[in-house]
Amino acid sequence: MHLHDLSKQHSILNKFICEIRDVAIQKDRMRFRKNIERIGEVLGYEMSKLLSYSPKQVITPLGNFNTADFDNTIVLCSILRAGIPLHNGLLNYFDTAENAFISAYRHHKENPENFEIIVEYLACPDLNNKTLVLVDPMLATGQSMVATFEALKPFGSPKEIHLVSVIGAKDGVDFIADKFPKNTHLWIASIDQTLNNKGYIVPGLGDAGDLSFGGKLQK
Repeated sequence: MHLHDLSKQHSILNKFICEIRDVAIQKDRMRFRKNIERIGEVLGYEMSKLLSYSPKQVITPLGNFNTADFDNTIVLCSILRAGIPLHNGLLNYFDTAENAFISAYRHHKENPENFEIIVEYLACPDLNNKTLVLVDPMLATGQSMVATFEALKPFGSPKEIHLVSVIGAKDGVDFIADKFPKNTHLWIASIDQTLNNKGYIVPGLGDAGDLSFGGKLQK
């Protein structure tokens, strides 16, 4: 797996990451969602540099302009519900992309430290020979990303796979490294070093879904 950790170089991305982590700024849900969206735009821009391009001629009112445009048929697949703002950021740039959505959540048994990933809803187009972009803002243990990939396999074999996350844990990055094809690319804005005993990223930012859309009742 090819890792693209954008925190290795300073950019405006630093500001967005700092704000989504800040407990005071987090209280503004609209700003939190907007920052996640903007991070998605930055990650999408960087990812676009590795797409396949072909020459293209555009007719302007005063003549012809020769340029290049990407050839990839992109499918953006987001894990609900936390993935929606990040999905929107990518969709702002890849506005012709096809879209897939999947619900994958942690189901805790008697021991709150142990859980399994449950997939209950999936809507997806054909993936054969397309560029699949899996979108999940928090790459903690990596189990949700792997479960999503397994659930998508009946829909076809993508030509390329890109994974897009905002914050990850080193353990999660290591876990998925050998679960995807070797030419898979992971685009991530920041990587933290540890997980706590409940599988949450430390220092992380908390629950991205709750911060975006409000708390939820636990079943």
